[in-house]
Amino acid sequence: MQIYQSLILGIVQGLTELLPISSSAHLNIIPWIFNWNIPEWFDVALHFGTLLAIGLYFFKDWLKLIKGGFNQVVKKEKTTEGKMFWYIVLATIPGGIIGFILDKFLEDALTTPLIIAIALIVMGIILYVADKKCKSVTDYENMSLKQTFLIGLSQALAFIPGVSRSGVTMTTARIMGVKREAAARYSFMLSAPIVLAATVFKAKDFVFSIPFFIGVFASFIVGIFVIKFLLNYLKKGDFKWFAIYRVIFGIIILAVLFIR
Repeated sequence: MQIYQSLILGIVQGLTELLPISSSAHLNIIPWIFNWNIPEWFDVALHFGTLLAIGLYFFKDWLKLIKGGFNQVVKKEKTTEGKMFWYIVLATIPGGIIGFILDKFLEDALTTPLIIAIALIVMGIILYVADKKCKSVTDYENMSLKQTFLIGLSQALAFIPGVSRSGVTMTTARIMGVKREAAARYSFMLSAPIVLAATVFKAKDFVFSIPFFIGVFASFIVGIFVIKFLLNYLKKGDFKWFAIYRVIFGIIILAVLFIR
């Protein structure tokens, strides 16, 4: 793998993992278009970069969550942070297990450009309709166990390239009336445990070369800016343009398939 390839893919990962437009779709389609030979473990390495971005950006939040979760069990202190910590834990388990099983047995069958294009378009349409039609009534701090659990369960669909982990969790949150900024914040926090688990599981395959560090660093730096951008944007903006981009990208993939 060349250095410029790792840099490009690192930037792409930082941009697309945290926006609801599917990093897996981009990381599969770009090498496919340009005939790049990218090792399978590099995808997880790039996700580690955006995981670091989430960890740094929400560092104080994570400390409060962990402390709150600990105190709720040990000291029986009920706080918003403690509640959200255990909600994230409970929401991670089913989506993680189902996603792992499906990914293990169906990964090769679903990483085709046709499937990716269809997933991009279908989820783009669903995201657009859900964001436009559903109410915005629930803040991050007031999310219920039912809401957080179903959002976490929806992560299982992210094993299909093109669906997008952030895309499907934000869409599910909007369907359940969660405000846009809250949907994005919870999606970021919820992704961390599963990405961390995948990183630990795949770490043995990592090749710690210059392309590895460049790709991880690029996804980390870009990810920081994307998190800040999206949270600020969603205070007044909506998901319309992301949904439109998904549909256009899916159509482009279908066109390339037809030409080839």
